[in-house]
Amino acid sequence: MAPIEDEVGKLTIPSTNTPSITMPPNNMSPNNMFTTATASKAMVAKEMPSNDLPSDAPKADYIVPLCHEQVEVLYEDPLFLLVSKPSGLLSVPGKHPLNRDCLITRLQVDYPEARVVHRLDLDTSGIMVIALTANSHRNLSKQFEKRETYKSYTAMVFGLVEQTTGAIDLPLISDWPNRPKQMVDFERGKNALTHYEVLERLHDRTRILLKPVTGRSHQLRVHTAEIQHPILGCKFYAHGEAIEMASRLLLHATELHINHPESGERIKGFCQVPF
Repeated sequence: MAPIEDEVGKLTIPSTNTPSITMPPNNMSPNNMFTTATASKAMVAKEMPSNDLPSDAPKADYIVPLCHEQVEVLYEDPLFLLVSKPSGLLSVPGKHPLNRDCLITRLQVDYPEARVVHRLDLDTSGIMVIALTANSHRNLSKQFEKRETYKSYTAMVFGLVEQTTGAIDLPLISDWPNRPKQMVDFERGKNALTHYEVLERLHDRTRILLKPVTGRSHQLRVHTAEIQHPILGCKFYAHGEAIEMASRLLLHATELHINHPESGERIKGFCQVPF
């Protein structure tokens, strides 16, 4: 089963004998390795149903609003793609038959063999790897399972984080009555560890780099909220003031390092932060 959002590996440093390919930031001029999926490959807005449902409607009946942002292909290899998922777009089709518009279905217009290796949730934006063959899918999935990948996130959190670097080590478990929410539980929770680094302090918020060691569901959201610095725009765990400070969840998958499925070269992908 493919890893879900935030399931990332420990920081891995390739040996000096391992070749490495570093991608330039995706705001550089396009070339043969950088292409962009066109908006015409997304569903047309007038064909999408409204998401205005009764407050007591089952969650399975929720219709995700149409995401007008495009999926950008950051790096193309015969065996895989590195792509940028916008906030508000599902990684894979939802359970409701009307929630078909998603990253993978858009990509399969031009890449019919495209397969999901891991996921980002609906509100998180950023870099993902997509396999283009069965063999590369198996190889990349194993890298995630064995924590051979490296992934970092940029977030804007509420308030001023005083400590420049630190670690949040709080065990997590599903908050079953309120799923998909998670909660801290020192008795039954699974180990969850996140390292962080302050990048910028503003007057009422802090930009931080988050480097999860474990990959629990909603780990980054819960951990930042537990230290009283919730991610801005997080409707699951932030308080009202922090929610109102952003029109979207300010969480972005910035870096993804993988080993090339065939050559073993270290591929270092980067996706520019949109906030």
